[in-house]
Amino acid sequence: MLIYGRNATGKTNLGKALLDISVSILGGIRYLREGAFLNADSTEQAASFSYEFSFDNQSLIYRYTKHFDKELKTEELIIDGKRIYQCDFEKNKFEFENLEYIHAETANIDRYLQAMQVDYEDEMQESKLPFLRWIISNVALDNDSILIKLSSYVRRMRMFTVGNGLRRTPRIINDVFFELLEEERQLRDLESFLNEMGIACKLVLKKLPDGQRELYFLHDKLVPFYDNASSGTLTLVDLYKKLIPKGVEPSLLYLDEFDAFYHYEMAEKVIRFFKKRYPKCQVIMTSHNTNLMTNRLMRPDCLFILSRVGTLTALCNATERELREGHNLEKMYISGEFDKYE
Repeated sequence: MLIYGRNATGKTNLGKALLDISVSILGGIRYLREGAFLNADSTEQAASFSYEFSFDNQSLIYRYTKHFDKELKTEELIIDGKRIYQCDFEKNKFEFENLEYIHAETANIDRYLQAMQVDYEDEMQESKLPFLRWIISNVALDNDSILIKLSSYVRRMRMFTVGNGLRRTPRIINDVFFELLEEERQLRDLESFLNEMGIACKLVLKKLPDGQRELYFLHDKLVPFYDNASSGTLTLVDLYKKLIPKGVEPSLLYLDEFDAFYHYEMAEKVIRFFKKRYPKCQVIMTSHNTNLMTNRLMRPDCLFILSRVGTLTALCNATERELREGHNLEKMYISGEFDKYE
């Protein structure tokens, strides 16, 4: 998917919402209390999340609601149309009627309920532990359990906002990256990645007299990489550093403003790279680059517009015309064909 939208329509927030199950439910990381969570003009006291997954012909629906202060309010798991459990933390009501359906009938529910009574003095600690995370961590589930498949998928969801603090990467993070690049194969892989993106260069890693490492462009004279690379090159390396060397194929990638520093040809190469490198990964990108709005890269039903009121509409549904391969989608967009959906 490639998502377009005017500034401040919520493209970044959409990514945060999609990744919430990974971060706050199974990841166990609390967002800081500062910052918006619900729409500031909303009369709702809680935000609702609903995820639907399909694993080997089994369907799984996971729903939960969270208060404005990010405290969990309710939680529900449904598999193949059967409700496995339901928790209402606000009313202190819990129903675990179908745990045997996922072979988790041996779960020590009393221990979980005791955890709900713990008094947390630290406001960053969770007082409402998601039962989904607890059951995955505390019950010996079968290897082919749908919950194990869910956990594997969710923990491999990633979101990157490109370009933040490129030249101010903490030394310790670069040290870990440089330690990885000491392996010749990994250094050549980074070099090949940059070459494939259209940046013709050769790289060398040197150890300085003080024991620290430094990355250079290889010329007749060595040129310090981070002091001289362009913003686009630094963005590519930042993306590579966060993703490629991890060795784990992501299940979902949300690349926010992924081409903010790229020439349009490089942006196209990045899209083709991810389609080739991660053929089984769901990739969602946001952009303002209308050059990418072309049938050469994606079908119209994979190009979306995020409106100022929060609707997400595919280009094929944003016009009364029957879009064909010969249509110039960029020209249609600029001329206002899809304005009512922005």
